[in-house]
Amino acid sequence: MMPEELGIIVAGGGTGGHLFPAISVVGELEKRVSNCRVLFIVGKRGRGADLIKAQGYRVEMVDVEGMKGRGFGKILSVLFRIPRSVFQSMGHIKRFAPDVVFGVGGYSAGPVCIAAKLKGIPSAIHEQNTVPGFTNRMLARFVDRIFVSFEQTRDLLGGRKIIVTGMPIREEILSASKSKPEEAGKFTILVMGGSQGSAAINKAFVQALYLMRSRGKEVHVIHQTGEADFERTLSDYKARGIEGEVLPFIKDMACAYLRADLVICRAGASTIFELAAMRKPAILIPYPYAANRHQDFNAQALADTGGAIVVFEKDMTPELLADHICEAMDNRVSLEKRGLAAGNLARGDAAKVIAEQLLELVE
Repeated sequence: MMPEELGIIVAGGGTGGHLFPAISVVGELEKRVSNCRVLFIVGKRGRGADLIKAQGYRVEMVDVEGMKGRGFGKILSVLFRIPRSVFQSMGHIKRFAPDVVFGVGGYSAGPVCIAAKLKGIPSAIHEQNTVPGFTNRMLARFVDRIFVSFEQTRDLLGGRKIIVTGMPIREEILSASKSKPEEAGKFTILVMGGSQGSAAINKAFVQALYLMRSRGKEVHVIHQTGEADFERTLSDYKARGIEGEVLPFIKDMACAYLRADLVICRAGASTIFELAAMRKPAILIPYPYAANRHQDFNAQALADTGGAIVVFEKDMTPELLADHICEAMDNRVSLEKRGLAAGNLARGDAAKVIAEQLLELVE
């Protein structure tokens, strides 16, 4: 029996990659509970708070930072601030009075889930990537339930409370995945380097387009550059006389996926599962500095289905990208088969499964 009221705190994430899946889970809870109170708690860094506010949800912040890539003195400073962030989290919990706490990855999930444990409130976490991050490895010891996107993650966390759910996908992506692909026209490439963009991919791809033109290959481009590299990339297109849809951020990602014949992108977990849901073949360029090289392993999971080619950034050249793109253009039947193969990783019910499991925790 579904409760009539529910209070949930969603903690973690500073980027859309963490937060959009969480919003999908919240949407499923709101379908099931008539009075669903929602509070997001994020760190002070990143665009997390702005993303949540744009979706119409209440958001609070805790003072917490990651330790990766920091000097010894900075690490000590971060460690000393952990008790403070836990007390901040306990204050948020006391004021909001949630029935359940859901950690979605990122350092801000740590103090909030610890505070929930101290307060006796049921909690769960979702590990998006194949290789668990530091925060989720720590939290796995005492949360009540663990959700993972990839089957191979189960062995890395251990325990009987693990459920393989896949990755929650945005509703607009799920809806678009059921639509017919765009009518065949000029070969269309969607390029994106994650929500923050990638200068390395931007530079190499524009040079690859220039090389392809010398080979008589013309394509249409939808290129998400990221805010920081937008002006430089746009100037690069203009200087080389190349046309395309060059944007700092793509708002309608579902439409962009539908129009694409090939996607060139990073290998964050959300992107991997969106590609699978949309059955889009991809050239994956994992972010080389991701914690525990998790993007390398995410990329390999999709490549193992036959749905993607993996190019490591250290090996990426304009010539190599041009070769892969030209091969895809010359073998459209094979490319379509790669897209269908990517779909083998898809699971469209992840948000529903997680929502139902969270409701079980509060029964």
